[in-house]
Amino acid sequence: MQLKWTAVALAALTLVACGKKEEAAAPAAAPAPTAAAPAAAPPAETMVVKIGHVAPTSGAIAHLGKDNELGAKMAIEDLNAKGVKIGDKVAKFELLAEDDAADPKQGTAVAQKLVDSKVNGVVGHLNSGTTIPASKLYSDAGIPQISPSATNPKYTRQGFKTTFRVVADDTQLGGTLGKYAVETLKGKNIAVIDDRTAYGQGVADEFEKAAKAAGATIVGREFTTDKSTDFNAILTKLKGAKPDVLFFGGMDAVGGPMLKQVKQLGMNVKFMGGDGLCTAELAKLAGDAIGEEVVVCAEAGGVDGDFKGPLDAWKTKFKEKNGVEVQIYAPYVYDAVQVLAAAMVKAGSAEPEKYLPEVGKVDYKGLTGPITFDEKGDIKNGALTLFTYKGGVRTQIAVVR
Repeated sequence: MQLKWTAVALAALTLVACGKKEEAAAPAAAPAPTAAAPAAAPPAETMVVKIGHVAPTSGAIAHLGKDNELGAKMAIEDLNAKGVKIGDKVAKFELLAEDDAADPKQGTAVAQKLVDSKVNGVVGHLNSGTTIPASKLYSDAGIPQISPSATNPKYTRQGFKTTFRVVADDTQLGGTLGKYAVETLKGKNIAVIDDRTAYGQGVADEFEKAAKAAGATIVGREFTTDKSTDFNAILTKLKGAKPDVLFFGGMDAVGGPMLKQVKQLGMNVKFMGGDGLCTAELAKLAGDAIGEEVVVCAEAGGVDGDFKGPLDAWKTKFKEKNGVEVQIYAPYVYDAVQVLAAAMVKAGSAEPEKYLPEVGKVDYKGLTGPITFDEKGDIKNGALTLFTYKGGVRTQIAVVR
């Protein structure tokens, strides 16, 4: 009985197993098709763009040259952070910084060095005495050059297509100061000193011309050098002419000590100068001789209206990053580097001969205001900012155009 039941059970198990085997043999459904993953885009090619910068980072006005160089470095860093594309390539900007020591011979030597290094563009030099001779070398090589601070009119009047300037020139700078000396300061008898550099003599000539045209009498014209420290002989001579305004065409490194000697001689004058004099450093160099509203000077540039806020914010960033205040022209250097980059982007090329035409046509909204150039390469509608010193602090009087 038991054996028979087992046989029947086995037969039933065999039938169930056979049924499962037939079920498993049914064809499986085909898997649903899936979309192919997109291929990864190849990384964009990069290109190196060399920007030359020249300023005196040694010598008496090294504080001004270092100020300019820091402005250039910040521009390069910001451009690289943005990943600027020129044509179909991402540009890697490099700064080639050189020191010309404010010496014309050294200026041409470092200019040739930059030409030989095949820079794509140049920002500099700081002062007219080095900018003008160097400009011929850049012109011969076809390399665009933007000066952020050289104000002698000759720079952009040599017939070169490569020269540009983002500040007003001495015609406007000296002319405005000469008119201000007579009409606002009520100067009648005016004495003039210059340091015999291209900048100092140039701005002094324009000041004298404008002061005469406004009705002043020039009671004396003397000169010194950009390395002098003793001015007693020329100041004593001028004191005898009893001027009520004394204009100095030169830099703060000479103007500060001169102002001290003006005070020591008891000369009761308004002391005036151009942008080379008009620095935060002047108060340190002149000490208590800076007085209260004794000095009136002008910077070849300036912002007002909507541009003031962004520039002030940038100056704060500059101090946080570099540990020093902006002297004068670091923001103009920053803008000059940005203008070169904008022209390259517009042309789709960093080759000097290809993007040079776009520099002349640029319409750029910079930290320092709108930048467009006239047919000579001078900034259109350039501003000037008049300053005095109160409590040892450079204080703005007005922005004029």
